[in-house]
Amino acid sequence: MNSAGMPVNLSDAQIEEFGREMDAIRDEVFDSRGERDRRYILRVIRTQRTLAVVGRFIIYAGLFFVPAWGHALAGWWTTLAIIGLGTAMLGTAKILENMEIAHNVMHAQWDWMKDPEIQSNTWEWDTMGPSDRWMHSHNVVHHTWTNVVGKDLDVGYGIMRVTPMQKWHPAYLFQPIAFLLLMLLFEEGVALHEQAIDDHMKGRKTFAEIKPVLAHIGRKAGRQIVKDYIAWPAAAALVAIPISFYVPWSPWAVFGMVAAANAIANVMRNIWTFTIIFCGHFPSGAYNFSQKQVEGETRARWYLRQLLGSCNIKGGKLFHVLAGNLSHQIEHHLFPDMCSNRYAEVAPRVQALAARYGLPYNTGSLMRQFGTTWLKNLRLAFPGGEALDPARAHPAQSRA
Repeated sequence: MNSAGMPVNLSDAQIEEFGREMDAIRDEVFDSRGERDRRYILRVIRTQRTLAVVGRFIIYAGLFFVPAWGHALAGWWTTLAIIGLGTAMLGTAKILENMEIAHNVMHAQWDWMKDPEIQSNTWEWDTMGPSDRWMHSHNVVHHTWTNVVGKDLDVGYGIMRVTPMQKWHPAYLFQPIAFLLLMLLFEEGVALHEQAIDDHMKGRKTFAEIKPVLAHIGRKAGRQIVKDYIAWPAAAALVAIPISFYVPWSPWAVFGMVAAANAIANVMRNIWTFTIIFCGHFPSGAYNFSQKQVEGETRARWYLRQLLGSCNIKGGKLFHVLAGNLSHQIEHHLFPDMCSNRYAEVAPRVQALAARYGLPYNTGSLMRQFGTTWLKNLRLAFPGGEALDPARAHPAQSRA
């Protein structure tokens, strides 16, 4: 450990020079933003909205193939195939909206366009957590204190031990179950992943002080529940009421099938989002930091911490778009307000810069990153696990 308090073999002067070179990459990209970037985000938004509308239309169309209709094409396999196609399209639309659109819009990546409909302070996303609360917990807390134990709420999300720097407790024995439940219910987990709630649990705020925040979250969650599980299914059921006089099929069954399709689409989004986010922060080789290590942190040391604490996932162009370009998690943490479509072109430069300074650049396949994340989760459910700390395995990276 050098005088800079970081697990690298670099002097303070070298770290500051590393930071200046990172600033140069950022400034160059920001100065070149323009029409191609504008076209990109508008195209993604159009694609997402088209997928959502067409997906819901196909779900409804599938209802006309239930066996009760009695026509030649009616049958459960046909019905489930059509509804399944619509559900897959709706799930993909929800993934695009959450990952490549909303997450990045709320990082102010597109504020420079001055488009009143695509602004970080007005965008409300398709999930239970209110955007303004998420922006505080994520943009302010997480991106400021990335991987700092005791400061970053995302270090284990308050329910898991993801680094041996966290003191073991018997409750962690159940974290493999928590891992799977959070994967399935990630939308709900994000809504409750809130600084105010954490402050109350730790005795820093009274329930009365956080009650307005809980009410705000409850209102947004309620709107989402009404939209996905009442309004859209009810629209189909209302159409089914007059039809039920001629076709022996209950409107309640129609309501249930549409609600189930929406639930499956949400779970699709939850599993995918969870997988990408966890693979960006918790695979083998990701560093965590103590609060002492970040005392008096300069911008250059902040860059260094983002590099050491983040992980990339290899994949093709479509994979990166569906991942919200968070498959370039390293670049996102270095430049959170950079247009997401630029991360792919910046990544080779960041990797080359890291190599020149002898710094690790954690990248791997989805299987590798998720597999090592799951294995860490299992191992750290039990006491010990110090061998998983990369700072212990590689006490100092040597400069090339």
